[in-house]
Amino acid sequence: MRSPVLLDTHAWIWFAAGEEKRFQKRAWREINAACQRGECHVSVISVWEVGMLAAKGRLELTLPVGEWTQRALADLSFTPLSREVAVDSSFLPGPFHGDPADRLLVATARHLQAHFATADAKIIDFGRRHHLPLVVC
Repeated sequence: MRSPVLLDTHAWIWFAAGEEKRFQKRAWREINAACQRGECHVSVISVWEVGMLAAKGRLELTLPVGEWTQRALADLSFTPLSREVAVDSSFLPGPFHGDPADRLLVATARHLQAHFATADAKIIDFGRRHHLPLVVC
């Protein structure tokens, strides 16, 4: 695979922590290869989700959120939210659950023509039905 990869929020957290055991071997290799090519992306939506999880006490980080995100993005491509992605997230093909962050992440992956790295069963099912290329973690 030589496509860009967009990390789902949990995949980014695991990857930043070096938690290789959380990934399937193939997924770990594909993500690392994309990083070496400079084609591993993290969306601004994931940065927001990390902040929200930390603020709610559902994610404990070793550093303050701002510093953690800065370090965790150091070798990755940061992807801002575009107007096109915001609109496209409202018109994903077929049924898709209502989580706005997931909708924005999937629309971002489609916009980047990237494989989406996730362990989320709902997104994996959607991807397989609607041709979203996946890196199944």
